[in-house]
Amino acid sequence: MDLLSATDWLRHRPGYTYPLAVAFVGLTFILRLAASDYLSGFPFLSFVPAILLASFIGGAGPGIVAAMVAAFVVQQFFVEPHGAFWPVSVGQWVGLSTYLVNAAIIIGLMEMIIIAHGRQSRLRSELNSFNSRLEETVAERTAALRHEMEENAAAQAQVRQLQKMETIGQLTGGVAHDFNNMLAIIIGNLDLAQRRMTGHEDPRLLNSLQNARDGAQRAAVLTARLLAFSRQQPLAPEVIDVNKLVGGMSELLRRTLGEHIRIETVLAGGLWPSFADLSQLENAMLNLAVNARDAMPGGGHLTIETANTELDERYSRMHSEVEAGQYVMISITDTGTGMSPDVIDRAFDPFYTTKGPGKGTGLGLSQVYGYIKQSGGHIKIYSEIDRGTTVKIYLPRHVGRADARLAAGAQPIPQGSVNDTILVVEDDEHVRTMTAESLHELGYTVLQAAGGPDALLLLEENPDVDLIFTDIVMPQMSGRQLADAVQEKWPTIRILYTTGYTRNAIVHNGVLDHGVSLLAKPFSLEQLAHKIRELLNMPVRTGDEGP
Repeated sequence: MDLLSATDWLRHRPGYTYPLAVAFVGLTFILRLAASDYLSGFPFLSFVPAILLASFIGGAGPGIVAAMVAAFVVQQFFVEPHGAFWPVSVGQWVGLSTYLVNAAIIIGLMEMIIIAHGRQSRLRSELNSFNSRLEETVAERTAALRHEMEENAAAQAQVRQLQKMETIGQLTGGVAHDFNNMLAIIIGNLDLAQRRMTGHEDPRLLNSLQNARDGAQRAAVLTARLLAFSRQQPLAPEVIDVNKLVGGMSELLRRTLGEHIRIETVLAGGLWPSFADLSQLENAMLNLAVNARDAMPGGGHLTIETANTELDERYSRMHSEVEAGQYVMISITDTGTGMSPDVIDRAFDPFYTTKGPGKGTGLGLSQVYGYIKQSGGHIKIYSEIDRGTTVKIYLPRHVGRADARLAAGAQPIPQGSVNDTILVVEDDEHVRTMTAESLHELGYTVLQAAGGPDALLLLEENPDVDLIFTDIVMPQMSGRQLADAVQEKWPTIRILYTTGYTRNAIVHNGVLDHGVSLLAKPFSLEQLAHKIRELLNMPVRTGDEGP
């Protein structure tokens, strides 16, 4: 630190600098008296240091004061005649003028030095401040870039995960399609075999048939889960009050989970309605609750919470498959063993499970994942080892009104009538034969066609057909194209679709088209009988209403 910087604090205090200026003059006066024998010829010059010091510590003001006091002291005590206020000769006037000019130069130079020093100090301060702000800006930008890189890395990981899930979904969807056709044949023929038993067979035969049917039904459930994961199951959404759903499921969950699990519900007031497939949402919540129970073998606490929430643009950027907007959240929290980050990353993969052999298929969470995604929602897992797990389901908020779908109760298998004619259209010969035999067994008159063109030719010859039971995915003409052609010419004929694998023929964005009836493969004889009877009992629609 230099002298100017060291005396800055004093320079800004006039109450100190002016007395010091006078003190410097007084000190010089004393020294001048003491050294009068040596400095008798330089009365004004001896006071120049006092003026310099006064200007140095105080600037122009104290310097001028020191110069004036020094001029007065010299004139009074060191210039003949002593005590004279003004010079009495030309030489004295020249000496005083020279002194004053030199004093003004000294004061001016010192003032400029002080001003320059002040400007330099301000510039240095501004530079330091700028450097500090620059360092802060660089640090903030570096942190922001690091955060953006982390977000980008997370987003890329999400994209890779979505691509992997999409690829697996396409594979499982294709496999499920083929399996559904085969299971339709197996289940249909087993049902026919059971109906045709007379009661005189070996009792073990009935047990074998029932065991085979149970195995086929489990396989059908497995393929249904595969279709759910691959987002290819047809959904029948309705307006849902999630609070009522959770409240209605509480007793079912208590019976299912057992007394060692304490269940608590926290329901939000003013909860928005949602629009989803009610039965699938119930299955998803039950699936998550059972998983939570399995994570708490010694008992624990299960909390089901609902809330209105909004996922913003930042969250959407971090989860590329999520659209920003308003959602109804269902949170299911347990106090179980928790999951590690590696397990969370693979939790939705089909056939991945941490349970022991025979305790899980690894399709539960993947089925929930597929259903939520197909419904336009989002699902997220938060978990810590030995602390528990929270699974949050986000379903889009529903705005507007929609008709709720009502589920029919269990009823006896209805029988058909030979007066009702059904045309079965199916490109797979084995499935077509099995379906036709099932309908014959139920008492209907049945016609068969291997495809859409054959079906139209049969209708020309038999226009009294009451219902067409058609597969959707067929070569040359799809089931939807066939239905459109039939409704244009024979608007009173009812249409029932069947398929093991739907794309966009009658399902758009995962939702059945309005007015469409579908019986998914594989179906049992009982399901077929109820669905056929339901459609035949419906009022005939006009062609304007569509299929």
